[in-house]
Amino acid sequence: MKHSHLEQVVALMQSFKSLGAIHRVSNHVIKIVFDRHDIFYFNMQRSHATVFTCNQEIQRSRIFQAPFDVLLTKRFERSSIESISLHNNDKIIRIKTSQSGSYKASSSLLQLEFTGKYTNAVILGSDGIVLEALRHIDESVSSRIVKVGERLEDPPPPNYTPKAYPLEDVRCFLEENYRNDQAQKLSVLKKQKLKILQQRLQTLQGHYDALESEAALKQQAEKYRHIGHLIVANLHHIRPFDLHVNLKDYDGTTLSLELPKAFSSANAMKDYYFKLAKKTVQRAKNLYIEQENLEGKISYLKHFIHTVEQAQESESIMALFPQQMRRHKQEHRNDMVEVFFIEGYKVLLGKNERGNIALLQRAKARDIWLHLKDRPSAHVIIVTDKQKVPQQVIERAAALCVNFSVFESGDYLVDYTPRREVKIQEGANVLYYNYNTISVSKS
Repeated sequence: MKHSHLEQVVALMQSFKSLGAIHRVSNHVIKIVFDRHDIFYFNMQRSHATVFTCNQEIQRSRIFQAPFDVLLTKRFERSSIESISLHNNDKIIRIKTSQSGSYKASSSLLQLEFTGKYTNAVILGSDGIVLEALRHIDESVSSRIVKVGERLEDPPPPNYTPKAYPLEDVRCFLEENYRNDQAQKLSVLKKQKLKILQQRLQTLQGHYDALESEAALKQQAEKYRHIGHLIVANLHHIRPFDLHVNLKDYDGTTLSLELPKAFSSANAMKDYYFKLAKKTVQRAKNLYIEQENLEGKISYLKHFIHTVEQAQESESIMALFPQQMRRHKQEHRNDMVEVFFIEGYKVLLGKNERGNIALLQRAKARDIWLHLKDRPSAHVIIVTDKQKVPQQVIERAAALCVNFSVFESGDYLVDYTPRREVKIQEGANVLYYNYNTISVSKS
């Protein structure tokens, strides 16, 4: 962030009188509420540090409880602002506050350093001693150490005269910072997740393309059966543990056969080829199941990729790759069913007909079932655990139902009702009663 821009941001902040809530909303972003309603976000990511504001409040990704976060709240929450300045005419915002205690007021300094490689947020006492820091830096990393209990030295002053870059409207500039930051995050996240999904799709498509036809499998089974019969006809010519045998065929020709392993007897060899023929026949018979399974997974992944490509916010993509899944690694997962988490609620989505059937069988009476109105779609279940589900969770689950069922843009109706109101007819075909309908727009 340019020195001139920070200077103008500080000038705007100097009108603030109090500091309300303060905490991290993500690993690198600190949220500060000034004068009860003015919310500023300070992104302290190295080489990408910036200040921004946005129209809607950013929720915490998790509750941070590191010593830095504990002291941040203790020292600055509900405090009065004594001064806000650009410290040492460098790219460092210094916020000095005071809190009234039972006996005396205490002063604290929050130093937000936008200095590229050594970007940091440091909590100082009034005497300049480091109380805590977002990043601790020792002698092996930099000559300017940031260590609890040590005095924080000022970095060397800039060896250049900062250029002036006047802003027409500082608040508009801060909002634009947020939009640019979000656009960059979205672009990086899309590339990362699409690469993973495309690799999965390529693997599945490879498996599907490698499937043999039913006719080829039946022909292969007949070949194995023929070899088995020839072994029976040539038992007296076969020696135990041979890896190569010559078999007389019925038409007088010789079949040269390389064996996959050494067999202890000709009978063991014969049994091997008859069993192989039987397995190949069975595989040919069930080939359609494997094809349908792979087709369903491929279709699901194509919808997944399309959903990520059309996402307008990084939060929408992250919701499709929830961190909560790490906590459920020990759970038995049905590869026909995908698991998502929306605001803490577990949401299940059927990848194909078998997945839809599994969902219907697994769901409990009070779970919420969703499906596109009057057309084929994925089945979706919200696991309620007997709790009342917020309407926004139902809306987002309905959007999942639409995104993983159709590619075309438009307005779609999604019906939802408790699972107890859904009666299974045949397979994943159902009748349902006492339902509500919600409209979802797909861009």
